[in-house]
Amino acid sequence: MLLGILRNLTLAACCLLFLYGCYFVVLAAVGIFRRAPRAPRSGKLARIAVVVAARNEEAVIGHLTDSLLAQDYPRELFDVIVAPNNCTDNTAAVAREHGAELFFPEGVIRSKGDVLEQVVDRLILPRAYDAMCVFDADNLVDEQYLRYINDALQSGANAVQGYRDSKNPRQSATSGCYSICYWMMNRFYNRGRAALGLSSLISGSGFCLSRAMLEKLGGLHTTTMTEDYELTAQCVLSGERVCFAESARFWDEQPLTFAQSWRQRRRWTTGSLQGLEKYGHSLFELVVLQRSAVGLDLLMTFLVPLVQVAGLAATLAGFLASAGTGLVIGGIVIRGLTFAVLTLAASALGTVVASVAAAALTVLLQRTPLRGMLRAIAIYWLFMMSWMVLTLLSFVRRETTWKPIAHTSATSLSQMRNA
Repeated sequence: MLLGILRNLTLAACCLLFLYGCYFVVLAAVGIFRRAPRAPRSGKLARIAVVVAARNEEAVIGHLTDSLLAQDYPRELFDVIVAPNNCTDNTAAVAREHGAELFFPEGVIRSKGDVLEQVVDRLILPRAYDAMCVFDADNLVDEQYLRYINDALQSGANAVQGYRDSKNPRQSATSGCYSICYWMMNRFYNRGRAALGLSSLISGSGFCLSRAMLEKLGGLHTTTMTEDYELTAQCVLSGERVCFAESARFWDEQPLTFAQSWRQRRRWTTGSLQGLEKYGHSLFELVVLQRSAVGLDLLMTFLVPLVQVAGLAATLAGFLASAGTGLVIGGIVIRGLTFAVLTLAASALGTVVASVAAAALTVLLQRTPLRGMLRAIAIYWLFMMSWMVLTLLSFVRRETTWKPIAHTSATSLSQMRNA
């Protein structure tokens, strides 16, 4: 009796999880076959502030500043502002030498969000800027980035996310896994949603908020460990969607070691839970009261941590249910625990194969040579499974401090392209 109830509940849960997964698969397929719409080239030009929060980044800040000042955009219409914080090195001096304006935030700075809040309140809103772009110190930026961002702004977008590529996909297996993950986000998440008129995700750096957006939000105020995730929710709840400017490209340095990756993603999983707690109810109200497809889509994304836990619970329940059943293969009866173990092993193998296949497909679609990426493709399943573990840890104990990742890839834009 109890075993039958458990089996039925497990089956129902698996069906719901399957439908949830199908939703993301369908939108990913859209991203394969359709490009994000490109805004037409505009003759009207916005005045833009390009802001970089930097903590002990003397090795890379110069190359980022050089790539920003080399933009194919009227020099009098954009300023590069570097905000050094908690620095014990020469970040400020190097940024100044390369032509950046400096802004020194006051008080205790615990995160990038704290820096951006002060920059917006004390520089962006008081000055006559039309928009603000945000980068991390380890980024490199394509010369046409501001042109494409301006096109999106002039077409009516108030929040824009650029195309986040990777500086070092072949440097280690870990950096390769990160690169695959971001390539997937670009093609399977942001592109599909842009094609369907849904909201893309703000992704840490390479994004732009218009002055109108900042004024609507009352400045830039975030409290979670992932300010980008939070900003996406704020934009959607204010009636705006994040547009994906696929041609506005920039490159990001990825962590090299699993330990660095673990520390960074520990913060991300904490932030995703904080985002769900803070904005989940409001997004649900947006869906119910305004029948918002954009809100529903973002709510589905915010539910990922809960779905991960539900998937694990359904797997364990399925294991227990299988332990009480059996299977006949070629006249051989396989019962109880043996059948449960075989079922679990088959499920795990299917997950591994699907993860590796998806990673390989992503690399091929990216037109990136497989050479140098094979290690990352082979262990991508482990990278994703570790994310599940991190989510479970965050349910038990949250990360409370922002721990920076050292950036050492001192590569210029031309050196990266010629590598």
